Amino acid sequence: MDGRRRSNNFRGPYDLTEETPVYVISVAAQLSGLHPQTLRQYDRLGLVSPDRTAGRGRRYSARDIELLRQVQQLSQDEGINLAGIKRIIELENQVAALQARVAEMEAALDGAAAAMRQREAAVHASYRRDLVPYQEVQQTSALVVWRPKKAKD
Repeated sequence: MDGRRRSNNFRGPYDLTEETPVYVISVAAQLSGLHPQTLRQYDRLGLVSPDRTAGRGRRYSARDIELLRQVQQLSQDEGINLAGIKRIIELENQVAALQARVAEMEAALDGAAAAMRQREAAVHASYRRDLVPYQEVQQTSALVVWRPKKAKD
């Protein structure tokens, strides 16, 4: 595997996603502009790992095709060797996983903050309105007299 999580790629019998493995190796080679033997080599090296059929045939997805193009571009245009490309892909997958984890944690933090604000509002709503906050007063000679209201008969 190339580090990405593979799951059931079909949402329904005719719903295809970019992860759906549909292309045989000859079609994937044409779409990526590479020779089928190059695709087999990339699979052996773990650069691009297509899904397999029950008969062990390779099936490439649209995402696999894009990854093949990226490998070709890094190799031919940038002059990066295959080991370097593999490391780049691993690091990109790791960054994507970490970004997803950060987004998940931010969502959890936002949810916890909202729950805290709700609880805080509930506590404030439960305050008795006839009580006032007490503030400690400096020692003075002032005298405060409190007289309760007389009850109406």
